[in-house]
Order: sequence, then structure tokens, then C-alpha cells
Amino acid sequence: MPATKTPAKINWFLRLKGKRPDGYHDISSLLQCVSLFDTLTFEEAPTLSVMTVKNIPIAAGLGGGSSDAAATLRGLNSLWDAGLSDRELHAAALGLGSDVPFFLSGPAALVRGRGELISPVVMSRAYSVVLLNPGLRVSAGWAYAEARSFSGEDKGIEDSLVRALNEGDFDVLRGAAVNDLEAPVAARHPEVSELKRRLYEEGALFAAMSGSGPTVFGAFESRLRAEEARRAIRAAWSTVTHTVTVSAE
Repeated sequence: MPATKTPAKINWFLRLKGKRPDGYHDISSLLQCVSLFDTLTFEEAPTLSVMTVKNIPIAAGLGGGSSDAAATLRGLNSLWDAGLSDRELHAAALGLGSDVPFFLSGPAALVRGRGELISPVVMSRAYSVVLLNPGLRVSAGWAYAEARSFSGEDKGIEDSLVRALNEGDFDVLRGAAVNDLEAPVAARHPEVSELKRRLYEEGALFAAMSGSGPTVFGAFESRLRAEEARRAIRAAWSTVTHTVTVSAE
């Protein structure tokens, strides 16, 4: 099998509806893949081993581990000719992590429930995106446990934000897009708020923390402006990517 590229993701918004009896939170989020990839290789061998080129930071809110897990499910299903259906793969994916099912469906989707309810959306515009990480790792479990603000689910807002992205209307996005995990993470790691502030100073059309953080992303009108912002801010780890509007496979 050829090497498989596994993309990172950003959350344009992440709204918490509340805590479930099983301990997870119901969420409403718009996820989109970006052009930052790990690479996995699958081939027959006498023993089981893992070969991965790791470019996506760990515990960064970018879904790298989940993306790798989803690709592994698909890769082993093909390599071993297991014959698992898409439904069976999604069930297995949810058992591995809440973000894993999305990476079986990307490149963009509205995700609800604890991650199992996926509605693919068409994102017609690609944006240049700066990813900035202050050199920290944040446990997703900790971030969710610390969350105290719950924006709830509002399908009207969700649909309007998808339209705004496709139309390039960042006024709407800045006014309505929230990440309910950003406040507790930034309270413990003020570097998150500082990176977000600096992105806006450097001309970002929109900036937010991705997922459970601590990576912050900023959308820019061009790759040139994104590169200039990345160089000006000089975070512990940074890169310029773009949002993926077609499958990365």
C-alpha cells in the first residue's frame, strides 16, 4: 500500500451543550482538515510495528492522534481484507476517540453528539491558516472537565457560520463563533489569549483556539500575509497551512 497522509483539523467553532450521563459532553462543532499531515505506511511484515512520520503536535487540539487512528482503521481494513463496512468502521472509530469518526468522513463536517453524529458540509473556499502553539500540551479530558460555559446547540447559527465561511464574511464568524473550551484553557495558559491577540494584530480575518488547545489558528486573506504573521509572532511552534476543500486521499 502507498503511504497515507493523515491531516490535522481545526475547529471553526466548538459549542458545548452539556454533560452526558456517560461522562462525555454533547458538542456542536464545525471541523475542517488543513494541509498539515502525518504520514503512515502499511505493508505486510512478520511482526506488527508502526512506521509514522509525525508532523502534527501531540495534545495540541489538532486531532493528529485521531487522524492517525482513523487512517490505521482504514489501512488495516484494506491490508488484512477484513471487509468492515463504513458503519462498522465508524463504530470502531468512536471507541477509539470522539474525533476519530470525523476523519473517516472529512474534509469538513458539522459534528454533534459526542462526535458520532457527522453531517459533511461543502466548503467551497480555501483559506490560508497560521497555526501557533506555545509549546504546551493540554489534555482534552482536563479541558472538558474545566469547562463551565455551555453555549448549547443552535442549528441556525451553525448553518449561518458555514455560509459565512463560503462567502468570506468574517464579520459574521467573529460575532458568533465560539469555543467553549477556550476560556478554561486560556485561564491556565494565558499564552493562548496572547497568541490570539497577536494574530488579530497581524491582520487575521479570524482567530480562535482549535479544539481543546492549546494551538491557536488564524485565517488570512493570502499565504503571503499568513507567512508574514507567522514570522512576526514567533511562537514556540508554528506553520502555515490551508484549509482542505477536497479529500486528501
